[in-house]
Amino acid sequence: MGNNASGRMNLDLLRSWQIRGDCGAVHVAARQQRLIAALALRGPRLRSYLVGMLWPEYPDARALESLRVSVHIVSRQLPGLLVNDGPMLSLSDDVDVDLYRVRAELRELAAGARQNGISPLLNLRDAELLPGWYEDWVIFEQNRLLQDRLRAFTNLSETSLSSGDYAIAAEAAEAALEIEPLYESAVRLLIRADLNLGNIAAALRTFEKYQGKLQHDLGLLPSGHVEKLIANARGHQI
Repeated sequence: MGNNASGRMNLDLLRSWQIRGDCGAVHVAARQQRLIAALALRGPRLRSYLVGMLWPEYPDARALESLRVSVHIVSRQLPGLLVNDGPMLSLSDDVDVDLYRVRAELRELAAGARQNGISPLLNLRDAELLPGWYEDWVIFEQNRLLQDRLRAFTNLSETSLSSGDYAIAAEAAEAALEIEPLYESAVRLLIRADLNLGNIAAALRTFEKYQGKLQHDLGLLPSGHVEKLIANARGHQI
């Protein structure tokens, strides 16, 4: 759509990279996308830091020139997006970054601050950061977000189970297992939630799936804690 943007801008880093201004989405080349993403993920940074991160294979002079050109192109396409403070570069405070909202949501979930778990779960289950990007600095941030989501989902499942919200507890445990299928804490939470919902068949399927994958991937058997839970479930079937 438009080639220029001004005023409030929206930057999406989840599911796909996109930036939108007042006139809609703006096409930005891959090199400039990476500069903008780096500033969004790492915050204000010295130019020397950015050239080493974004162009590690280039000699210093060439890397600095690449940064200079990228800054010029971004400033022309998206005036006001970058704050150029001598050796320091940053994004304007007028940029609304979807990742920041998700991180705030995850902090609330991890702290047990949210009572209604369904809405954030629907939003956060597929909150994948920059899929298809494989630079080391991106992979680090991808893994950090995965671990934050895993902790938040597990905590939500635990608190929901304690408060009797068994459907939310099951949903949150399933979300955790989508990230880490062999995470025993989430397996136990899902089995407990299903048992409290009276869904014994689902609890048994969860155990059998976990048992098979654990044996196949690691050559291990489920722990005594999981075995005890499932023994109780089988007792209910008799």
